[in-house]
Amino acid sequence: MYRDRPHPVRLADYRPPEFLIERVDLTFELDEQVTTVHALLEFSRNPAATRGDGSLTLDGEQLELIELKLAGQTLTPAEYQLEAEALRIHRVPDRFQLETQVRIHPNRNTALEGLYQSGPMLCTQCEAEGFRKITFFLDRPDVLSRFRTTLIADQDRFPVLLANGNLVSETRLPAGRHQVIWDDPFPKPCYLFALIGGDLSVVEDQFRTCSGRDIGLRIFVEPHNLDRCGHAMQALKKAMRWDEERFGREYDLDLYMIVAVSHFNMGAMENKGLNVFNDKFVLASPDTATDEDFQGIESVIAHEYFHNWTGNRITCRDWFQLSLKEGFTVYRDQEFSAEVGSRDVQRIADARFLRNHQFPEDAGPMAHPVRPDSYIEINNFYTPTVYNKGAELVRMQACLLGPELFRRATDRYFERHDGQAVTTDDFVRCIEEVSGRDLAQFRRWYAQAGTPYLDIEADHDATRHLYRLRIRQWTPPTPGQPVKEPLHLPFALGLLDDQGRECPVRLEGDVQDQPAGTRVLELRELETEICVLGLRTRPVPSMLRGFSAPVKLRYAFTNADLIHLMRYDRDGFCRWDAAQRLQERLLLRLTQDPTTLIPDDVVAAFRDALRDPATDPALIAELLTFPSESYLADQLDVVDVDGIHRAHRQLASHLGTHLNDDLMAAYAHNQDPAPTEVTPRAIGRRRLKNRALALLMAVDGAKVFNLCQTQFETADNMTDTLAALRLLVDHGGAAGDAPLQRFYERWSQVPLVIDKWFSVQASSCREGTVERVRGLMAHPDFSLRNPNRVRSLIGALCHANSVQFHAADGSGYRLLSDVVLELDPLNPQIAARLLKPILSWRRYDAGRQAQMRRELARVLETGELSADVYEVASKALDTVPEQAESS
Repeated sequence: MYRDRPHPVRLADYRPPEFLIERVDLTFELDEQVTTVHALLEFSRNPAATRGDGSLTLDGEQLELIELKLAGQTLTPAEYQLEAEALRIHRVPDRFQLETQVRIHPNRNTALEGLYQSGPMLCTQCEAEGFRKITFFLDRPDVLSRFRTTLIADQDRFPVLLANGNLVSETRLPAGRHQVIWDDPFPKPCYLFALIGGDLSVVEDQFRTCSGRDIGLRIFVEPHNLDRCGHAMQALKKAMRWDEERFGREYDLDLYMIVAVSHFNMGAMENKGLNVFNDKFVLASPDTATDEDFQGIESVIAHEYFHNWTGNRITCRDWFQLSLKEGFTVYRDQEFSAEVGSRDVQRIADARFLRNHQFPEDAGPMAHPVRPDSYIEINNFYTPTVYNKGAELVRMQACLLGPELFRRATDRYFERHDGQAVTTDDFVRCIEEVSGRDLAQFRRWYAQAGTPYLDIEADHDATRHLYRLRIRQWTPPTPGQPVKEPLHLPFALGLLDDQGRECPVRLEGDVQDQPAGTRVLELRELETEICVLGLRTRPVPSMLRGFSAPVKLRYAFTNADLIHLMRYDRDGFCRWDAAQRLQERLLLRLTQDPTTLIPDDVVAAFRDALRDPATDPALIAELLTFPSESYLADQLDVVDVDGIHRAHRQLASHLGTHLNDDLMAAYAHNQDPAPTEVTPRAIGRRRLKNRALALLMAVDGAKVFNLCQTQFETADNMTDTLAALRLLVDHGGAAGDAPLQRFYERWSQVPLVIDKWFSVQASSCREGTVERVRGLMAHPDFSLRNPNRVRSLIGALCHANSVQFHAADGSGYRLLSDVVLELDPLNPQIAARLLKPILSWRRYDAGRQAQMRRELARVLETGELSADVYEVASKALDTVPEQAESS
């Protein structure tokens, strides 16, 4: 068991740093086995801090101290204290220079934090607290410094040497070595430091900013990947132009660099001027990447670029404010994706992610506010709550203000806080000042955990032409927060008449006529009544248009209401939500009773959607995509794993049978004349075609099976190839093994495609999948040291395959705990993230509860644990969430 229970870090304990570091000069002598780091740091006492005892404590882990000088004088051991995670110097003046020299070992760094080896190159990852594994420092985001970095290495092994900022000089040295110096003119926290050394090729381009400056753009990759960078480069240029036009943000350095690495714990990192990316989010060609990959690259490239202002030029004061940069930047990348693609489809993707990932987090033992109160390991708080719910908080403020006022407010934020480390309160204060609004109640969103519910009742008075909505909001208790206060949220409302026409939302007290369409109302109270005037007939309400707030809405829609919304609502999110509600209702009934009849009018509604030529094919595909099995599990008091999976299959088979002709027509009509094109229209057509094929494959039949085999064998893009392969593996039994083998033989030399090969097998609902995954862990291409490979195999089983992972014999749970215990000493971040599917163990039947609890206990009781894994596992076992309120 974890021997020394780690102490939590608390927001209430925040104090400004006693010292600041004005200038940092770093010299690296790079080598995979032993790298020497010389640091020259210029310190000054922080006038904003309370004066301490005259000592200085620096963070440092896994560092071998070689030399320590204060003001040019070597310190004796009596003048400092070296600990496992800190260096304490007993007496320092108000201003001074400190020199340190340390040794580190990149090839031993399997945690991928600090400086580590990724294949043939050396790279860094310093967020959140990795810089302390490079040199002794004040490793906190509110210490901003100017960095100058000198890199020295063997020129044959490391011909490319990169760091933040602008290139100063390149010099050849004796004995086949060379030296490169970089200087970053912008102060930054050390978590934004980066360096790269390796044998890399580069794709170059240029971007002219709105003020006429030419920016050099460079993407560095291993030489054999050079031909797969074009999409990433075009995405970068689109993001740069969009940020200038939408937010007025121009790039500031003369050079913007991206490096793709194969071993990376996250998607990418926004280091100033030198972004380091998981190669999954850079490399793409139609034959090796799916449409989802192309869209992911575009989104992540934009996200990291947007961080240049929302994260780099303005950063967070402390890690409790992480959403200040991540929530705002996710909002920005979502808006970018909506404008370059389909706004409706993007908003559906945002809502689906929240429902499938963030809402369950809010309901579990790891529930925390967007601005957490405490943490044991900050790596565990890079969560959907901080990122995606944080983005929704920004979106709600934008919705409350409208586009013009919101742009003025963000302009003020950028102007006022440029070069500073600030808080979410500083952001909201700019919104308040520009809008003249009091957002004190809105701030509760940042401090209060949990997903709010809106319970809504409606009645229509035909005599008075009055339509009344009664809305009650409440939030279930979460760990540490048993009592919740009402929140301030935008409620976007539309009303449709019986012909599907939009009605005006005219309220008592309105001084002017209201146009038909959406009206954004504001909810602040526990109970609110909305009275709409002038409605002769009962309307069908279209609520939370655009998913205007991250809440759960409960209203007694009839099937007829939902079908009406599916057919006529002009809001894409509400059309999709109506389809989801219909499907959820049927699936939950089928889970409980497999003999449940599926109404003909519901089938007809989906037939109408398939036949609608005016609707984006991508939106039709969304209407035909069922709520996930994990989402349905969250709707049940006791999860029926097998019943949910059976219901999914049953509904798919029913629609596949009764919509056969229309699905066949959709499949044929959406055969793409340009199959390698990645425009929104082409992506939508492929998405609908492959959803139609999936529903058809749910019905046993040689004709469709042959159709699927033909697609697999003849497709010339990875989207269609992989869609067919998944269906053949899932539905073909042993017949799916031959396509798997052919796929592997063709793509065995492309690691990102082999990730897909692992994932297809781990996510298959075929019996024996857990045993198959165990076998694949011994495959020569699998390694626990590669996060992408772990996610593609273990992550796919645990996070994307409910029916096999939650097998009644507990084999999935045993595999997970075995992997976590083996992985934790190597990479604690990835190990801790893998545990999340069993955190909600209390919601399963008694047998599965006992087995999940047993495996969590085994993790806690076996050997030394990282703080990452200890925090997640202990909270899962120690915390007993309050029961949610029911209505």
